[in-house]
Amino acid sequence: MKEISAENLNENPFKLIGKDWMLITAEKENKVNMMTASWGGVGVIWGKNAATIYIRQSRFTKPFIDEGETFSLCVLPENMRDVLNFCGSKSGRDFDKVSETGLSVEHVDSVPYFKESRLVLVCKKLFQQRLDMENAVDKSLTEKFYGSGDFHDMYIAEITKVLIEE
Repeated sequence: MKEISAENLNENPFKLIGKDWMLITAEKENKVNMMTASWGGVGVIWGKNAATIYIRQSRFTKPFIDEGETFSLCVLPENMRDVLNFCGSKSGRDFDKVSETGLSVEHVDSVPYFKESRLVLVCKKLFQQRLDMENAVDKSLTEKFYGSGDFHDMYIAEITKVLIEE
């Protein structure tokens, strides 16, 4: 993988996140876990290149993100869609997703990512907040996405490195 500046990333963020998906990846107590995500964003806030991710309270990956300062967002090549499907439908409570998928864990600045990735955003947390649906302007969103009461936390993180496959 080679490092590029965030400004030199030539990816459509709507396709990248909404269609290609990403693995939110973090490490806790020497165990790496990941979850598939198709919600999020990239942009600039507080003068920093940033990524925004959303994680439900019930997700096994959430304490990995909460207890650490960093995480990575890994985009796999399309021929690895089965890995994304597995990581989005199985819980790390029940499976060691790294060994089940055969992904190879690498680290940059002590942040885990997967060698098989075509793109990696290395992130440092800046902000976290529960989505308070009392503030929703469109009240139908609460029923549509949160009928079970399993709300998302929103995380804003500085993108500290961008890695692309060579």
